[in-house]
Amino acid sequence: MTTLVPSPQLAQLNVARLRFPLDDPRLAPFVEMLDPVNAAADAAPGFVWRLVEDGDADATGLRPLGDDVIVNLSVWESQETLWDFAYRSGHLEAMRGRRDWFHRHVASHLVLWWIPAGHLPTVAEAAERLAELRAHGPSPRAFTFASPHTATEAAAHTRGGESAGV
Repeated sequence: MTTLVPSPQLAQLNVARLRFPLDDPRLAPFVEMLDPVNAAADAAPGFVWRLVEDGDADATGLRPLGDDVIVNLSVWESQETLWDFAYRSGHLEAMRGRRDWFHRHVASHLVLWWIPAGHLPTVAEAAERLAELRAHGPSPRAFTFASPHTATEAAAHTRGGESAGV
């Protein structure tokens, strides 16, 4: 009897440093987009999970990487499904206003990595992958849309202490 192993899934962390506090009127257009964009993500093909603050609909109140840094951490079935949501949906409109709401990035702000199906990444895990990308550039353990790696490549580079599911 053959046992099916669930396909690895793609985790992503995106960070942004706010130009103003979330309650500042200059951020109102961004804040107004949060619920519709998050609802669209939740309903998007390939969406698996996203980080939210307990009792809230999003993670904007969490500030694990600094008082002025918001994080978006999510899991998708594939790189293609994440790409489609990020660049072929209403999310693109939110990205168009980013220069009005967020400081320009001086280092990598997005990191992708493969995880075993069913694993929910922690912010600490995500921050470690972003730090790895910033320090060493893209690799099968931490990459970007512009420098993708397959789940098979990632599995060949897992460390002994990590799950063998990827």
